[in-house]
Amino acid sequence: MMIQNAPDGGARFISMMTEHMDLCGQFGAAFGNERFEKPAPYAETLYAITHHDRGWDEFDANPAFDAKTRLPTGVGGAKGPGGAATTRRSPEFNEKHHAYCGLLASMHTWGLYNARYGFSDFRVRVGGSTSVPISPEMADETNAILKGEEDRQERLKAELAADPETKGWVEEHRLFSNYKLLQFCDTLALYFNLRHETEREPEVYTHVPETPASDTSVTVTPRGDGVYSFAPFPFAGDELVVRSRGRYLEPLANGNDPGDLGALLRGLKIEEQVFRFVVG
Repeated sequence: MMIQNAPDGGARFISMMTEHMDLCGQFGAAFGNERFEKPAPYAETLYAITHHDRGWDEFDANPAFDAKTRLPTGVGGAKGPGGAATTRRSPEFNEKHHAYCGLLASMHTWGLYNARYGFSDFRVRVGGSTSVPISPEMADETNAILKGEEDRQERLKAELAADPETKGWVEEHRLFSNYKLLQFCDTLALYFNLRHETEREPEVYTHVPETPASDTSVTVTPRGDGVYSFAPFPFAGDELVVRSRGRYLEPLANGNDPGDLGALLRGLKIEEQVFRFVVG
């Protein structure tokens, strides 16, 4: 899950991974104009964008409690023994829908631990790494899963290349163009999911695909009152309104550890943060 920062220990806006992916899907569905090509294949790429982190379903339903922050453990926190399996389950989920979806989700999983293949400068935490750090106690489990994803990618590429209808989908430039779009949608959502509005500074997104053969950098600048300008503007039309769903939760008081944190979160009111994107 995504736990947004808050000033002075205030209530945190918490989004489940399905809500994070819904925001990603809003970006993916709106992406494309005269300068920026829509992805092809469209349906499969948009599915992967909207389901790339489905390996978190079980973890979000039964979240861990961080006794230090007095909040659920989210992105950037230790999931505990077996937690690395969330990265394997996401490609598995997507592959059941389509081999191409599984391939993109697997690339996403592998890229999280490998600086997103070098196609993103985004850091989840200011001053942090572009890669998910691997703790020593989870190194063997995580590295085995990543090796499994390399094997999955080779298998799925061969399967797709053997079919005349999908052979062109795994041509390197087109495949990585769609991977770059997935990373743009994911990191743009992280910008809103994790950072309080008072912490959002101008952010430069590198390697945003214009065509399979070219990409560019897009600068996002806060303008106040929920408005953010994009230069250049990668979405259809002159503006885009998106909605991020979640619920607010204050850090729990000491001695008030929840018996069922998942039930507590499911019982909170669902609210929205609304953002308007305009041409920079």
